[in-house]
Amino acid sequence: MEDFSLNRRAFLGSLGALAVQPPTQPPTPRRGNPSASASAVPPLGAGGLCIFSKHLHWLSVPEMAREVAALGFEGVDLTVRKGGHVAPERVAEDLPVAVAAIRKVGLEVPMIVTDITDPNHPATEALLKTAGKLDIAHYRMGWIDYDASVGVVKSLDGFRKRFEKLAKLNQKYNIQGAYQNHSGARLGASLWDLWTVIRDLDPRWIGCQYDVKHAVAEGGVSWVNGLEILKNHIKCLDIKDFHWAKKDGKWQHHLVPLGEGMVDYPLYLSLLKKHQITGPMSIHYEFPLGGADTGKTQLSMPKEQVLAAFKKDLNTLQTMLKTAGLRA
Repeated sequence: MEDFSLNRRAFLGSLGALAVQPPTQPPTPRRGNPSASASAVPPLGAGGLCIFSKHLHWLSVPEMAREVAALGFEGVDLTVRKGGHVAPERVAEDLPVAVAAIRKVGLEVPMIVTDITDPNHPATEALLKTAGKLDIAHYRMGWIDYDASVGVVKSLDGFRKRFEKLAKLNQKYNIQGAYQNHSGARLGASLWDLWTVIRDLDPRWIGCQYDVKHAVAEGGVSWVNGLEILKNHIKCLDIKDFHWAKKDGKWQHHLVPLGEGMVDYPLYLSLLKKHQITGPMSIHYEFPLGGADTGKTQLSMPKEQVLAAFKKDLNTLQTMLKTAGLRA
């Protein structure tokens, strides 16, 4: 088993400058911890240019780690949910082993993806406890639906109470929970509703995993307003691109390689720089890739083509960050 000492290289800078009032006894800063010193804010993306491991379910964790390292990524956004690389019911046994295999090849795990939505679920605290021990800085929450029987307003009241409890658990285990804004009719699609839920909570413990693709899909050109109101709570980011296309008589999102869609990345990156939003980025590959795009365990196209697509988007993002002055 690899040594998970706390003196490994940090992958996320300070959140202190953007956070609300800190707790009376703040935890000791550690690798990737959002409570690190405000003087150590790194360039954007220094928390790791990650790949979402959903797209590598066709490989075991050690195989995935070797391929991802060879491609030039800095970290893995690991699936720790039903059907993921780590099953939630096996988290205490399997997550340390998975993280060790990833770190063994020089990569980090600054973020994981979970199904967590309920602080009272028996699996929630066990997962957070294990992730905290492994020095993982962020976890993405599961999605939450509105309760049609009570309506949007009353649903939001219930969500606030749920998030408050989760924030306390997150603080206990020194990890940030991040809710992804996703297009559709769930909480967070409009961004403003998510802000009303988390606005008064400490962003070190609860926030938004910001997905610009879904923000543009839902907000058109007004997504910039949602980004601004959530800016203090954004500590990790999802990266992908799309355009609208008509299929079977209906307009749908058509996912495409990075830079080929309608997301205005030059504007987006300039706003991240303006708002001083930093943290790990997770590249998502949801355009057709022989099943890798949907998390299949078997590919229907040569793996070399899939890996080449991964590398292409990584190179594109690196170039965009450099052009935007967010990386050397």
